[in-house]
Amino acid sequence: MMITVNLRPGQKRKAAGGGPKQIFERFKSLGNKVKDPFLVGSIAACLGVGLFLGWAFLSTNAKYSELGPRLEQARDEHKRFDNLLKQKRRAETIRDSLLAQIATIRGVDGDRYVWSHVLDEVAKALPPYTWLTTMAPQASPVVADTADTAVKVIRFRLEGRTMDLQAYTRFLRQLEASPWVTDVTPMEAKTIIEKERPVTQFTIQASFQRADSAYIRTVPLSQSVR
Repeated sequence: MMITVNLRPGQKRKAAGGGPKQIFERFKSLGNKVKDPFLVGSIAACLGVGLFLGWAFLSTNAKYSELGPRLEQARDEHKRFDNLLKQKRRAETIRDSLLAQIATIRGVDGDRYVWSHVLDEVAKALPPYTWLTTMAPQASPVVADTADTAVKVIRFRLEGRTMDLQAYTRFLRQLEASPWVTDVTPMEAKTIIEKERPVTQFTIQASFQRADSAYIRTVPLSQSVR
């Protein structure tokens, strides 16, 4: 058991401990003791800086928490678009390779059936009682540039005879009407005697070039025969 002796009679002993009121009183008394304005300003500035740093820290954390999901979403979108671009480049590479192969095949196979087309178009335009004696190319093929591609033009010469002068003019018109034949030019037409009969001998120059795709008709190579 502890015995407490009051050496100052008339004064009550201060209660031990403290509360919020006592802490406030201590700060108040400290403020009364501090008379230097520079010191007060420094303390206020330190308190302000501390409050600002605390607010900035909390605000930055809040923004970081908000931007985190958006960053992950942007990364996912980047991966998805990157995969799409890779697929697009792969498809373009395959397309360019196919176009190069098709161009090579066309270059090799494009002139294989030229004279078959020439003979077919001339035969269609040839009227009755008219026949040809000569059909020959004039010179090397000439490449004519168009808006889309280069077209190979072949010049050829036709020599023939007819029993009717009107058949000769009809032959010229029908050649000009062909989409495969251009630059039809009559070079010479004269009357000669053949087997004791007067006939018209003519010479024509013309050009052959590939027609528009609207005039091209394809057929299968083989057909079943019943």
